[in-house]
Amino acid sequence: MRWPSWDEFLELRRGLPVLAAVLFVAALAFPMWEIAVDAVQYPEKTLRLQLYAYPRITGDYVEMARLNHYVGFYYPDPVLIEPNFEVNPKAIDVPEWTLGPVAFVAVAALSVFVAVAPTVAKLKRGLTYQFVGTVAVFAIMLVDIQARLWQAGHTLDPAAPMMGVEGFTPPIIGSYQVANITSYSTFGPGVGVAGAAIALLAVAFYYRNTAAHLTDLPGRVASRLGIRRGEEREAPTDEPHTDGDDGVSVPPTVDRS
Repeated sequence: MRWPSWDEFLELRRGLPVLAAVLFVAALAFPMWEIAVDAVQYPEKTLRLQLYAYPRITGDYVEMARLNHYVGFYYPDPVLIEPNFEVNPKAIDVPEWTLGPVAFVAVAALSVFVAVAPTVAKLKRGLTYQFVGTVAVFAIMLVDIQARLWQAGHTLDPAAPMMGVEGFTPPIIGSYQVANITSYSTFGPGVGVAGAAIALLAVAFYYRNTAAHLTDLPGRVASRLGIRRGEEREAPTDEPHTDGDDGVSVPPTVDRS
């Protein structure tokens, strides 16, 4: 097998996938989802949760579990490994939560695999498959998370202290209210890091047909922005304009000198 040279690794189409692989792995160190909760039981404090791509919750997860108990809503059970929080026996099973890191490491490994493609033809094919596949993987993860949220919100414990709470679906992003508990959900920094990695793959895919180097990228971006702004400033107009306060249309001036 022919290995690319160091100079080839400095190309956008090879170097950016490697950087993306680093970011995919680094994203696992940050929370993917954050939730802020206001409740009358905690009048002077907003409870905050941070959830990771693997079974780990940080923040005020003990206090939040107590609030959830009132309505019969529980943290999911990752099944395959022991999480850092107490799992209620009536919680729904979400074994795929354990596989979150596998997805991140897999797309990272594929990014490196594409970057070391022995030929340009294979590199370009790999960039296409990698970009489309990575977007598909994370889209499926988001759909699965939302489906599990629906399941958890519609399988409330009927023996919960607060009776009569109807089923609900917590959104991945947005606010929702259940009884006297108001929650606000947003993506965490881990999603931002993973999003940056996907953006790098998109740039690598865009430059798949050129051997432009990493050092060329700032100049190419600046050049494109400069050209577009220049075109906007210099573009002539054929529209008539008004001269003075009488509103009379005057054709565009033509310089005949």
